[in-house]
Amino acid sequence: MVAAPKGAWMFWSRAPTGRALPAEFLFQNSKRPPCECVVKKNSIVAADNYIYHSEQYRSPPYIGLERQQSTNTMEKPEPPKKAKSNIIEQSTAYTTPPNGGLRAWLQVAGSFFLFFNSWGTVNTYGAFQTYYEIGLLKAQSRSDISWIGAIQAFLLLLIGVIAGPLYDSGYFYILIITGSALIVVGFMALSVCTSYWQVLLAQAFCIGLGNGCLYIPSVAIIPQYFSSRRPIAIAIAASGSSLGGVLYPIIFRQLQPRIGFGWATRALGLIVLVTTVFSLCVMRVRQIPKHKRVLAESSAFKEIPYTLFCVAMFFGYIGLFNPIFYIEAYAIHKHAVGEPLAFYLVSILNAASVPGRIIPGLLAPRFGPLNILLASAIISGILALCWIAITDSGGLIAFAVLYGFFSGAFVALPAVALTALTPNLETLGTRLGMCSVLCGLGSLCGSPVAGAILDNTGSYLGVQLYSGLSIGATEIDSNRIILHYLLNMILKADTFAINEPIY
Repeated sequence: MVAAPKGAWMFWSRAPTGRALPAEFLFQNSKRPPCECVVKKNSIVAADNYIYHSEQYRSPPYIGLERQQSTNTMEKPEPPKKAKSNIIEQSTAYTTPPNGGLRAWLQVAGSFFLFFNSWGTVNTYGAFQTYYEIGLLKAQSRSDISWIGAIQAFLLLLIGVIAGPLYDSGYFYILIITGSALIVVGFMALSVCTSYWQVLLAQAFCIGLGNGCLYIPSVAIIPQYFSSRRPIAIAIAASGSSLGGVLYPIIFRQLQPRIGFGWATRALGLIVLVTTVFSLCVMRVRQIPKHKRVLAESSAFKEIPYTLFCVAMFFGYIGLFNPIFYIEAYAIHKHAVGEPLAFYLVSILNAASVPGRIIPGLLAPRFGPLNILLASAIISGILALCWIAITDSGGLIAFAVLYGFFSGAFVALPAVALTALTPNLETLGTRLGMCSVLCGLGSLCGSPVAGAILDNTGSYLGVQLYSGLSIGATEIDSNRIILHYLLNMILKADTFAINEPIY
């Protein structure tokens, strides 16, 4: 073997004639395709052995590994164990979603019923609000009663800050089991409640905590199975909240006069139990992140688009639930419709939000989820202001249909937009949880403040203005996100890293 000069980066091999030939010459005459390599620490390996190993280990982690020189025989080096473990760790980090197939669509079906029992029960509260005002809790003020629904919605979103990291840590099934049990127990406890504080504990806190455990898994699992079809998959799953908001009020309204409040709420708890068991049976997590996640990723708020998006959602959720909670009471107060029809306005609103969640999901890949969300916020805010002039049955039904349709994007599209704003999808659960906290604070401020305005003024005008202006504030922050994105594109800045177009 001819020794290589000091500092040389060339392989040499002994030819059959006994003279040394450069490795480049051997590569040119070999039928095997050459492969690039970096040799560290001036190592020398026979070229024919190098070609052999280049065929065995072509993957990038093996390129550049040092080959040790043997004085007697040239041994074939084994792939280092450390490099092999790195390959496994990299491959399990996040792989390409299948973007379809039976198992993927089963996840959508399972997520559909998680939405059905989390957001569906929140969207149902308008029926309970009206019943409490004229029945079980008629001694309480409207603001006090609205705290029940507001806390329920707040906890659904607040628990996301804990449920997100738990989901990232692999506790998917624990979250579903815990959430399902809390909702069922909450409905069973609600069936025997006779006072305000009992209803507050059962419906606001117990059911609200259960809703929060179901919400993050229902959203975060779909990006593991879908890429280009992700918006429509999330939209179909999110439509479960609308269907829950349609069926639960009708079931409650039909059963309560016949079998009483207690058995009507027990029937709702039984429906929750059956549907969540289905989700538990069909849903499977593809990948569990290897790295531990914290409760909050503080660096996310250094990204201007993410911060603006969270602020926009905060204002949107301040006004989002007010029409849902108060439309029935408003109809009865104005004598716009008869009491039987008034109790179905919430169901009509939620029925209209089914296509309001699916159609924006179909349009999002073409026009961008943030653009669709912006348009929905503008129209929803305008409709909330138009609510001021509506005093007859036809107008109320039309308002319920239109508001339900255009407000549907507030539930279906934020997760899609956040996916685009998350460079590392392994942290999606954490980021969803952080954004959910701000959304929850908005919902906590919304309905009780609207109830206080109503109690102090005796008029729904303040509630309608409060709702319309709060939802309209979402437009300002959404426009700032788009402008920031376009400005970074013009300046070719690297501070705004996204997975897919959002504008």
